[in-house]
Amino acid sequence: MGELSRDIGGGGAPPARAGTQDGGATPAGGRRASVMDGPWRPAAMARSAVAWTSALYLAVSLAFGLGWFVTLAVGLSLSIGTLIIWVGFPLLALLMVAWRFGARLERRLVRAAFGVAISDPYRPMPESRNPFVRVRTMAADPATWKDLVYLGLFFPLTLVEFVLSAMVWGLVGTLLFMPLIVLFGGGMEINLGQVTYWSGNPVEALPVSAAGLVVLAGALYVTRGMAVAHAAWARLMLGPNASQAENLELRQRTAHLRASRARGVDAAEFERRRIERDLHDGAQQRLLAVAMDIGRARAKLDQDPEGARELIEQAHAGTKEAITELRDLARGIYPAILTDRGLDPALSGLAGRAPVPVEVDVDLPERPPAAVESIAYFIVAEALANIAKYARATRASVRVAREDRWVVVEVTDNGAGGAAARPGGGLAGLADRAATIDGMLIVDSPPGGPTIVRADLPCTW
Repeated sequence: MGELSRDIGGGGAPPARAGTQDGGATPAGGRRASVMDGPWRPAAMARSAVAWTSALYLAVSLAFGLGWFVTLAVGLSLSIGTLIIWVGFPLLALLMVAWRFGARLERRLVRAAFGVAISDPYRPMPESRNPFVRVRTMAADPATWKDLVYLGLFFPLTLVEFVLSAMVWGLVGTLLFMPLIVLFGGGMEINLGQVTYWSGNPVEALPVSAAGLVVLAGALYVTRGMAVAHAAWARLMLGPNASQAENLELRQRTAHLRASRARGVDAAEFERRRIERDLHDGAQQRLLAVAMDIGRARAKLDQDPEGARELIEQAHAGTKEAITELRDLARGIYPAILTDRGLDPALSGLAGRAPVPVEVDVDLPERPPAAVESIAYFIVAEALANIAKYARATRASVRVAREDRWVVVEVTDNGAGGAAARPGGGLAGLADRAATIDGMLIVDSPPGGPTIVRADLPCTW
C-alpha cells in the first residue's frame, strides 16, 4: 500500500493483548510454559522444553555459584579490610556494581531456564553523572542487598541441586543405556538390597532399560521440584516485593499515559493542520473564485448580459462544489450519521462508497462511548481509503465486535499486502488516536496479502 513501508508494524502501538511475556514453548496465546504453571504429567514434562532447560541449568549452575562465592568472599574481605585506608570504598563500590550485574544476569537465566520472568526491582537511578551520587543510590536500595544475599547463598544452593541432579540423572543414564554398557563392558549386576539382577548380555539388560523409563519419570519430578523451589527463591530475593511491584506498575502506567498524551496531542495537531490545509486549498479557493466570478458578472451585467449569465452559472457551479467539499470536510471531522444512528450505519455508508465490494459485520450489544465510535469509524475509513488507492484488492471485509471490555475492529482485504504503519502515514496517525484511550493498532500484511488492520479499543479507561 503506497504510503506504507514494506514490513509489518503498528505505528508504535503496543502489541496485542495476547501477552508475550514468558515467551516460548506453549504456542497458545504466544506464551511460554513455565515450571510454575506447566503440566505435571510425566509425558507432558518430557515433551516440554522447559523441563530440559531446567535440568541443564541445575546441572551447570554450580559453576556460577562457585564463581560468585569466591568473588564475594575475596572481594568483601579485601574491600572491608582496607576501608580503614579508604582503598576499600572504591573496591566495595565496584563489587556492588558487579553483584548487581550478576543479579541481572541471573534474572535472565532464570527466565531462559524456568520460564519465570522476574522484573528488576531497583529504584530509578538519578540523572546525575556523579559516580558518588549513583553509588549512594545503589547502596540505599534494599534490592541491592537482597541481591548480595541471593548470590552469597547461591553456592550452597547450587551444590545441593548439582548433587541431586547428578544422582538422579546418573542413575537414569545408567539404567537406560545398560544394554550398551553390557555390550562394551561385559556383564553387570544390579544389587538393590534383597533384590539382585544379573545382565550378562544386551538382551538381558532390556528389562533394566524399561525400569530406567520409570526412574526417568521420577527424575523429571525431582528436577521439576528443584526448579520450582529455585524459581520461587529467585522471585522472592531478586524480584520486587508487593510495595515495589506496585510502585513499578505505577511508574510504567505513568510513563504510558505520558506517551499516550503526547501522541494524542500530536494527532490533534496533525488533524488541525489537515483541516486548515483542506480549507485553504479547497473550499477557500473555490469561494474566492466564486466571489471573483460574481464581481466580473456585476461589471458585465449592463453591457454583456449573456457573459454575465455565464459567469453567474459558473459561480453557481463553484458554490455547489465548495459546499460539497465543506460537507466532505465536516464528514472527515465527525460524520453526522455516526452521532445520529451509530457505528453500523456509518460503516455501511463507508462501504457503499468504496470502489470494491465490502462486507460489513457489526456485532455490538450496545453503543460504545463516542470516542471509541469515532476512532473505530476513522480506522475503517483510512483502511478503506488505502485499499482503494494502493492495495489492488477485489474484496474487503469489516468486522466490529465486543470482546470483554474491548471493541475490536478488523479490516481485511485480499490485496497485494506489504503494508505497515510508518511515522507520518495515515495508519500511524490512527495508532496515535487509539493510544489516547489506551487502545492499540496492529497491521499484519505479509507480501502477497492478505492485509489485516486490527484495532483493540477499550470501552473503559
